[in-house]
Amino acid sequence: MKIETNTSSLQPFGPHLDLNDKTILVTGGTGSFGRSFIKVVLKRYKIRRCIVFSRDELKQYEMSQEFPAGPGLPIRYFIGDVRDVERLELAMRDVDYVVHAAALKHVQTAEYNPFECVKTNIHGAENVVMAAIRTGVKKVIALSTDKACNPINLYGATKLAADKIFVAGNNLSGAAGPIFSVVRYGNVIGSRGSVVPLFKKLIADGVRELPITDVRMTRFWITLDHGVAFVLSCFDRMEGGEIFVPKIPSMKITELANCMAPGLAHREVGIRPGEKLHVVMISEDDARTTIEFDDRYAILAPFMNVSNSSFEKFNGKSVSAGFRYASNTNTNCFSPDDFRKIVMEE
Repeated sequence: MKIETNTSSLQPFGPHLDLNDKTILVTGGTGSFGRSFIKVVLKRYKIRRCIVFSRDELKQYEMSQEFPAGPGLPIRYFIGDVRDVERLELAMRDVDYVVHAAALKHVQTAEYNPFECVKTNIHGAENVVMAAIRTGVKKVIALSTDKACNPINLYGATKLAADKIFVAGNNLSGAAGPIFSVVRYGNVIGSRGSVVPLFKKLIADGVRELPITDVRMTRFWITLDHGVAFVLSCFDRMEGGEIFVPKIPSMKITELANCMAPGLAHREVGIRPGEKLHVVMISEDDARTTIEFDDRYAILAPFMNVSNSSFEKFNGKSVSAGFRYASNTNTNCFSPDDFRKIVMEE
């Protein structure tokens, strides 16, 4: 892949949903995305209440040191598991918007613990949908992954099932019920368990070579801040049933390693079970119902009528037959300077 100089590889997303005087709940709120999302929301809006819903008491305690609940900071910490629909219903009372970020996300963990992955990622998605319908939430966005498109591992398969559940939730909620949409994007720079923190640690430890799974491998990349901005902008334009996919840059894993440690040798270790050489976020089959915009794509549900939707005001257009949005054919590529700057800020 040729690395192009592109100072706007990660373009801004907007407009954003106005959350002033609203209540929002984030499942998995102590995770990398949840913490970043809540930090932005508390800084940008005069929110009525922000609810952190997660099952890890220690992570909630640690997060409360940075964001202490009190009169001046309308944040609430709610211990609960998305596997427990009754607990979700209690947490969603009087909530306007929900971001569903809770999931078991590591490929190898899912392969070894398939029943647990199904319970959290699939049954948990069903519980979020049912709780939102029963409590009268206005809008719900679920975070997905590029691994849900043509999945070859259990994690991707469970997230594909979750995507289908959220899209179908619009058929269950009724005219006055909540609307559900999905956001799908690639690797998050700096998130826990990703390759960037791993490489940072290895470089700091003074290793003589970096482990590379396969020199041909490519991935889509997005920062936490851009992921948060994308979700807020999708809340603003969602009608229910869309899978939103941002236009984001790609990069070869070897180029990433060279950006982080110029001159350091690489050691090819082989692709792990369940990994792909390149990832796809929109397949040829999805292309039949995909609309393109300046900054994103939207895979529409079969029941959505494009001619009667607000997509026209955003100048959306259907993609060509056989379109495929993949990391190895993406024309938007990270420049080394852009990537180094982002990594330094993480």
